[in-house]
Amino acid sequence: MANPAAKSSNSRSSKTGPSNTAELKRILEAALLCTQEPLTLNELKRMFDEDYGNDLLRKLLDDLRIEWEGRSVELVQLASGWRFRTKAEYVSYVERIHPEKPPRYSRAVMETLAIIAYRQPVTRGDIEEIRGVAVATQVIKALEERGWVDVVGYRETPGRPGLYATTKKFLDDLGLRSLTELPPLEDINPNLDLADALQQI
Repeated sequence: MANPAAKSSNSRSSKTGPSNTAELKRILEAALLCTQEPLTLNELKRMFDEDYGNDLLRKLLDDLRIEWEGRSVELVQLASGWRFRTKAEYVSYVERIHPEKPPRYSRAVMETLAIIAYRQPVTRGDIEEIRGVAVATQVIKALEERGWVDVVGYRETPGRPGLYATTKKFLDDLGLRSLTELPPLEDINPNLDLADALQQI
């Protein structure tokens, strides 16, 4: 014979809607702690049957961000959504457990990326004009494979060359929400060139 208490408990646990905003915030927190990729508001909404408004979710996420201030992990809003990340001052310690070897890119790749970031959208011809040298195919390919640049359109000139721009992944990897958070060129040390600008972020 089924246990009525157990049946009642199972019935309560099957409800998908949190009973209050505090519980809703804890659910958002759990989801963000369990993913490595940023989550958008629409992705977070899929956890619930109720149609919670963006304003409410933003407020709860901002509350969470404040709650985590002063800890070794922080909640940040990036171009692709929200995610938790280790604060910069603790990354070197964490990397001793799981050392990562980020790919090393040539000077040509970094210069090309910087030109695209600050002058986008640009064609390959634009990049070559700024750099003063030809852009090898593998340079653009390396940036596309990393997911940092993509063709966003075509210039209406003979040959219709592709227009390159940076992606949301580029912003996510740099910890930025939008291109407006890139340091203005006039604020960059004049002894540095465009490629070095990305290292100042």
